[in-house]
Amino acid sequence: MSLKLTFILGCTGSGKGGLGRELARRTGGEIISIDSMKVYRRMDIGTAKPSLEIRRLIPHHLIDIVEPSEEFSVAEYVERAERAIFEIQSRRHPVFVVGGTPLYMKALSEGIFEGPGADPTIRARLTATAEREGRHALSEQLRRVDPIAAERIHPNDLRRLVRALEVFELTGQPISSLQAQWDRDGTRHDCVFIGLRREREDLARRIKERVRRMIAEGLVDEVKSLLAEKEPLSTAARQALGYAEIIKHLEGSYSLADAVEMIKINTRQFAKAQRTWFKRFAPVEWIDLPADADAADLADQLIERRGSLWSP
Repeated sequence: MSLKLTFILGCTGSGKGGLGRELARRTGGEIISIDSMKVYRRMDIGTAKPSLEIRRLIPHHLIDIVEPSEEFSVAEYVERAERAIFEIQSRRHPVFVVGGTPLYMKALSEGIFEGPGADPTIRARLTATAEREGRHALSEQLRRVDPIAAERIHPNDLRRLVRALEVFELTGQPISSLQAQWDRDGTRHDCVFIGLRREREDLARRIKERVRRMIAEGLVDEVKSLLAEKEPLSTAARQALGYAEIIKHLEGSYSLADAVEMIKINTRQFAKAQRTWFKRFAPVEWIDLPADADAADLADQLIERRGSLWSP
């Protein structure tokens, strides 16, 4: 059964969440979150989850589904997302897939790139290198053998850095070239992509304000509470934007001011990586937003132009 999906994509801080909610509210739709960190319970402030009140008004799926101590794979995400989408479509409600994790977006729309199986020896060696020399050492190593993948993968994303280098060692081919072969198959479902773009200065301003707000809302205390839990944080949770930097602050590596600045820098770098990833998707209807763009007005315009997409 082909699924009918509308993807709302854009860099972190672009306003895609607000647009997705407005579209869902006006059309009776439901939202599939496509964010690799919003899946974790109690990681709320740093992931900018919609409030419980908003989620009571507009159904959201794939949020708060696993413990922060658990690892969560792309395959698990796709399985749960497709199950939720089938249920939503059985209710004849539109499905809006909203978020900024490009790998999850790619896997849901086109299927999963499997690649060779894991090699524990290679992974242990690469992880030891990262612990000894820092994750940037792996990022530079990847840049030498696969600059395309290095551009896409954040230097702090240890799991994906290790996987890309592991694939190169096992196959002799860059993971980016193998993924390009996977790309040629096209989408598995009936997908529409709507993308939001902002001027880089505007996006940087919004990121700065977003980080300020997270600190004011209690991100440091949220991270303290997570670290105090009985089960240790998973690797993915510890590496999450905002959380990794605050953990280093709490461990004494950064002052709070330095941690906040690093969150801003790393978030801008992540946005750059997102822009690179988004070039790989099927045709996207890009909307260039002014600094004062209003999500409600934009939703009205889209429904006027493309409302038939979301009719029962």
